[in-house]
Amino acid sequence: MSEASHEQSAMQHYLVCGTEDCQKNGQFYCNACHRPLCEHCRDEHVKNPDTKFHEIVLYRHRKQQLPVEKCKLHPTRNVDIFCKECKIPLCSKCSTMEEHQGHTFDDLEDIYAEKYAVQQAEFSKIQKYFLPTTQGLKIDIEEDATQVRKIMESIRTSMKAAAKSLKNLVDEVTSENLEHTHKMEKSLLEMLKSQETIYDDYIAYLGKMSDEFQQFLSLTNQNLLFLETLNIKTIPETNIPILPVFTGGKFSKEDLSKLLGRVNVPNTEPEKRKIQPMDAVTTHMKSTEKQLKQSKEKSDMKQTLSLSSFVTKVMEYTVPGIDMVYHVSADKSGRLWVSDNEGNLVQTDLQGNQVQKIKTSGGNQGYHTATQDGDLIYTNKGKKVIYRITPDKKITEFIKTGVWTPLSVHSSRINGDILVGMIIGKKAKVTRYSKAGKEIHNIKKNNQGQGLYGYPRYITENINGDICTSDGIKEAVVVVNKSGRHRFSYTSQRSRVRLWGICTDVLGHILVCDDIESVHLLDQDGGFLSVILSSQQGIIGLCVDDENNLYVGQALTTTVTVYKYLQ
Repeated sequence: MSEASHEQSAMQHYLVCGTEDCQKNGQFYCNACHRPLCEHCRDEHVKNPDTKFHEIVLYRHRKQQLPVEKCKLHPTRNVDIFCKECKIPLCSKCSTMEEHQGHTFDDLEDIYAEKYAVQQAEFSKIQKYFLPTTQGLKIDIEEDATQVRKIMESIRTSMKAAAKSLKNLVDEVTSENLEHTHKMEKSLLEMLKSQETIYDDYIAYLGKMSDEFQQFLSLTNQNLLFLETLNIKTIPETNIPILPVFTGGKFSKEDLSKLLGRVNVPNTEPEKRKIQPMDAVTTHMKSTEKQLKQSKEKSDMKQTLSLSSFVTKVMEYTVPGIDMVYHVSADKSGRLWVSDNEGNLVQTDLQGNQVQKIKTSGGNQGYHTATQDGDLIYTNKGKKVIYRITPDKKITEFIKTGVWTPLSVHSSRINGDILVGMIIGKKAKVTRYSKAGKEIHNIKKNNQGQGLYGYPRYITENINGDICTSDGIKEAVVVVNKSGRHRFSYTSQRSRVRLWGICTDVLGHILVCDDIESVHLLDQDGGFLSVILSSQQGIIGLCVDDENNLYVGQALTTTVTVYKYLQ
């Protein structure tokens, strides 16, 4: 089998024409026949006298088919008429019965289609307004809870600091008071010691006087009569010391609370959370749709663009300066940025010639992306920084991710926002930054509070704003809407198959490659459509440019192949 034949056989249609023996893409729909039609069969349908008045629309604008319900009175007939007077559904035979003579009837299928459209519109409100808005309020609550924890921890720190300060003052005053008691004690003891010395001296004086009296009394002659009488000094007077008295401080728990401060909640009415009105969301959606329309006009995309019947190889070239191809980014000039798992990041021209080469922390992730302005953004896992390269080859630091390690990055084609897949330990998240690098919000958990991501290896954004991530640990494509609400996860139909590079196209298709060398094509809601490409050289990196070309990087070689799969 030739290479072209192999590529054609690898293509499977996600919506086959309903005409017998026709296998082309059924992008149109006949509301009368209720079957999809390809472009050729649509033209034949219009030419056929029996069907030329049938209503044919684009498939996405098709009328919903009325569910089959048998008439209870006429079991061989289907209920497909609505009696406006009796307000009941009927079959065609019931409408001819006497009780319905002169009544007017409506096509039940038209009523069903109308009701279906109304309910679909209401369901759309749930998906586009009520759920995202409520999810946003939950995020606000989580942020408020984080703020509460921070504030309370700050208050506790301040309370401990105040208590420590008071304790230090208490220790200081107590130390001074104790030192004062030691001084008082020393002074009193010195005074008593002085008094003791006075009495010691007086006792010595009395001893001396006693000796003198003994000498006088020992005289035996009359000379004693002529001696003066000895006078004894009075006993010295001393003061009894006044002993100190301790007067304890008088304070209460209330006094201590006043010293240490209190925690109070202000006596004010709580502020109502702001719920964004539906008309504001509608206005934003219209603005986004306008951006999408402008983007489509710039790329000269026709409204009838659809899947081709087969995949066509446009170009193939070998990229110099790398060991293998793990990721591909196409910039506005048509040049490519290609990376391997050794940190080599190479820019090539349209012929595959090297323009510049940069050494990065690299790895087997989608760690670079081209922006709307023609710059390239890439992550540095080691430094936890995201860099920007301008067309004049100037490299600047763009975003710091703190403690989180950035793995994958994507620049939105809708509004220029930057989506970054990051990990820390066993935790993972996707963070949205503005075009200027300001953090907007983080996506971590699903509606049940469980972690959405394990290892967000590749990341991209679909035309409806969905964030699509190829997760290396979950082994799945994890898709959330713009507000971060989990929509679905896609895993390969084959067991134990890991998914790698991922991208989306202008029709909302999700393209993802697996490690058994195949490219899966999914619809916007995660439905498997087909395997559009297989390779014996391994497919890891994927990218779709503004001209709807699919770039495929091969892991086992340094080859990038360009394909056309839309027409």
